[in-house]
Amino acid sequence: MSAGAAEFKAELRAGNPKFGVFLNSASPLVAGQFSHCGYDWLLIDAQHSPVDSLTLAGMVTAIRSGPARIMVRVGSTQDRSGIQNALDSGADGILIPYVNNAKELQEAVSCCFYPTQGTRSVYTPQQCMNSKGLLGYVPESNKNVIVAFQVETASCIENLEEIMAVKGVDIAFLGQNDLCMSMGLYDGRYVFPEMYFSKELNEATQKLIATAQKNNIILGIFLFGDERVGEFIEKGFTFFSLGSDLHHAQTQAAAYIKNLATITASKGKNWKHQPSALV
Repeated sequence: MSAGAAEFKAELRAGNPKFGVFLNSASPLVAGQFSHCGYDWLLIDAQHSPVDSLTLAGMVTAIRSGPARIMVRVGSTQDRSGIQNALDSGADGILIPYVNNAKELQEAVSCCFYPTQGTRSVYTPQQCMNSKGLLGYVPESNKNVIVAFQVETASCIENLEEIMAVKGVDIAFLGQNDLCMSMGLYDGRYVFPEMYFSKELNEATQKLIATAQKNNIILGIFLFGDERVGEFIEKGFTFFSLGSDLHHAQTQAAAYIKNLATITASKGKNWKHQPSALV
């Protein structure tokens, strides 16, 4: 964890947006390249990728070659070892998925902080302590760690008041895909992607916004691309994901494929792309 994460959180609370990308490729090489792409933060996804603890440590080291903040999405609210390993490896913060109630979140949050604020275990030497050593790192860690949780279930929306009151939380991160699934909006009432603009999701989002603002919690969201960024900035969101490394690769490949079809046709050549769900 590098110094200055407290300032990063302060900027978000002050209304200054920060943009990032999820890393699902489990590749230190790709992680290092993205750290020089201009994004404010990068998230290593240990929930939906084949990344193991050793690879994660290598990805953290690779991202450290650039200026981006480092987040890690752990496996679950019960993933104590994943939280411990991510922070020991030098991550700036943790994203806790699939939170349904305050008790679940509180147990996970406690793992992010050293006693007496939490239950994080201390051990040296670790990557997180490379620059300042044990006594330089540990006293500053609790104020610098970034703690985010995902709002992605109907139960989470139902229990938002209690969840938002959990001490130590910085960011409430809206996952529209899973939330729509959890709310049953894929049951045929809507044709994709109409559920993302539905009355039900809008009401849930408004409840999230109001509860977060009351508790001084930063609002974050996962989006595919930048089309709706302006809309959510107006709603008070400041922490944005614009997809993933794999999504970036797919969309760029699709753009090239579409261009190639136009170019070859304009030159009188017969070319069709290979079968693909993307184009």
